[in-house]
Amino acid sequence: MIIGGKKFDVEHETYVMGILNVTPDSFSDGGKYNGMDQAMEHARQMVEDGADIIDVGGESTRPGHIMITDEEEIARVTPIIEKLKKEFDVPISIDTYKSKVAEAAVQAGADLVNDIWGLKYDKKIAGVIAKHNVACCLMHNRDNTEYSNFLDDFMEDMRECIRLAKAAGIADDKIILDPGVGFGKTYEMNLEIIDKLEIMQKLNYPILLGTSRKSVIGLTLDLPVDQREEGTLVTTVYGVQKGSAFVRVHDVKKNKRAIQMTKALMRDHEV
Repeated sequence: MIIGGKKFDVEHETYVMGILNVTPDSFSDGGKYNGMDQAMEHARQMVEDGADIIDVGGESTRPGHIMITDEEEIARVTPIIEKLKKEFDVPISIDTYKSKVAEAAVQAGADLVNDIWGLKYDKKIAGVIAKHNVACCLMHNRDNTEYSNFLDDFMEDMRECIRLAKAAGIADDKIILDPGVGFGKTYEMNLEIIDKLEIMQKLNYPILLGTSRKSVIGLTLDLPVDQREEGTLVTTVYGVQKGSAFVRVHDVKKNKRAIQMTKALMRDHEV
């Protein structure tokens, strides 16, 4: 898979997408990096720690978040993306579900569109992705938690995302799928989809697992958002074992090390 001119071996490796929230209200780090200098310094640290992709978000998607205008989101993300492309040699992702924001971000240099609604919120976003021939990550999401059979319905929802991508002309080798931990699911459903992540292999696309500091970890361990790194690392290891090609995380260095150790245990050993 090629993202931003970089080759990703999605069959054999697990890559780290580092989270760069340039928002005042993100659930984990709202306001910490929404100035240019703070954002660039954090990005620099993530690149030094081994981030393979930087994911820029201009609107919080936490439960109860305040939706902002396209113009405000564009004003937040495009200067950051432009500067990241100038200073760092890593692919840049834009975390948005809005076609106008995606268009502006790609024009600014973004190499991947990370859509938390899997092309289902804004019907024009698939066309933007196809037109520019950039990669995309399509996340599972619903506006409710009502399923007749959770795993069966989940898989059908993912197939619908793929159908939308194909209908717009997005190439197979530009598609990544995300199970959407924390979105449109109960606590038990979140645990279930992480545990059964391998069912997504049937869809034949690379998988991105995004669990970093999320409520499923907080509820399991009864911990606040700033104490969920150990729980995140466990899900990362689980994701590697289940075949994830990417993990989206806040703490790049620790997750990179956890992946390296897991891969060493999983490979053939010269005994």
